Amino acid sequence: MAAEAIVRPTTMNPNQSRNEENPLEAMNARFDLAAEKLGLDQGLYNILKVADREIAVAIPVVMDDGSLNVYRGYRVQHSVARGPGKGGIRFAPNVHLDEVRALAAWMTWKCAVVNVPFGGAKGGVCCDPSKLSMGELERLTRRYTAMIMDFIGPDRDVPAPDMNTNPQIMAWILDTYSMHQRHATPAIVTGKPLELGGSHGRVRATGYGVSLMTREALYRQGMDPKTCTCAVQGCGNVGSVSAETIAALGVKIVAISDINGGIYNAEGLDMTQVRIQLEEHRSLDGFEAGDRITNEELLELDVDVLIPAATENVITSRNAEKIKARVIVEGANGPTTPGADRIFEENEVLVVPDILANAGGVTVSYFEWVQNRIGYYWDERDVNNRLERIMVNSFQEVCAMAEKHKVSTRIAAYMLAVDKVADVTRTRGIYA
Repeated sequence: MAAEAIVRPTTMNPNQSRNEENPLEAMNARFDLAAEKLGLDQGLYNILKVADREIAVAIPVVMDDGSLNVYRGYRVQHSVARGPGKGGIRFAPNVHLDEVRALAAWMTWKCAVVNVPFGGAKGGVCCDPSKLSMGELERLTRRYTAMIMDFIGPDRDVPAPDMNTNPQIMAWILDTYSMHQRHATPAIVTGKPLELGGSHGRVRATGYGVSLMTREALYRQGMDPKTCTCAVQGCGNVGSVSAETIAALGVKIVAISDINGGIYNAEGLDMTQVRIQLEEHRSLDGFEAGDRITNEELLELDVDVLIPAATENVITSRNAEKIKARVIVEGANGPTTPGADRIFEENEVLVVPDILANAGGVTVSYFEWVQNRIGYYWDERDVNNRLERIMVNSFQEVCAMAEKHKVSTRIAAYMLAVDKVADVTRTRGIYA
């Protein structure tokens, strides 16, 4: 039977998704519009629309009580045209294939936007890590690594931490892979501990990149950081570092939240106190520096800057009209749906999209991979200087694309990325 052809929409619209909260549909809607604006030919459209490879595996794990559980795992490699696949691995009970497909594609565009020579990939395991012991988590990680081992490697696909994974998880992946290779292979993962070849600045890179993009966005809008206020949704690694480094610009952080809700103080929060609270308690529960608010209320605060740094689909067509911030910098992946994009364009809200705003992590992951390959390591100042140069240049390229084609910064970022991947694919040709 002949393969079914991909039917390109006759009218591409970022708001045409049947379900605006489906991450794959949201990504595809933006890709379609970028492809239309670029005049991408049908053949290249067909290639870039779908993933190169999708891997689904069963992961049997012997639990501490001797019982056997089987978990579902995925690794999607969207494109390796520009280099090895690159993307995190998340452990979460709601992981599903469409989500991993979307995240892999976002990684392709993210790497291209900041001109990092990687393709896009993503992995996930459907599990609740909070209910697993360290031993169970290690056995799960090692078996998952073994199941996808034929498809990853320093020159093929390089995993990294993501939701509910961390440097320790990366260390187990590194060790499992290295044992099978019979030699240490530090470049198999990034985001690993420093003593195993991790990079200085990697842990803070995503949040630091968000602050750089906030600074550039405020300057572009003619807004003085020292007179601006900001709310940050999410106080995990990205949210907390973003808040701390944005505060260092002189911006007043008036609200921050975790999964249970947030703290609001119109006079500004002391980010040192917030950091101590999070270090000691890992949540904002019991923190009495302001008034308690919900995550929904935080999004609608009267602030200049909003940083959604928690999870996907928190800003939709249902609440976008209520958002008062004039600048939104997306620390999370996919926090804004296509329906909300339309409203922000009409209201002239400047959105620094996720594929640019949170690209600091993958940029420093690239630095880590380079350092592993050459066996020479940079200090944190050198890492941060290189990161700033790349991200600021990328921001300027996106803004130039937006002005040239009279599109939003999100569609401009997609256009810039799709054009780079299409150009490489066109130049390489099709092997047959």
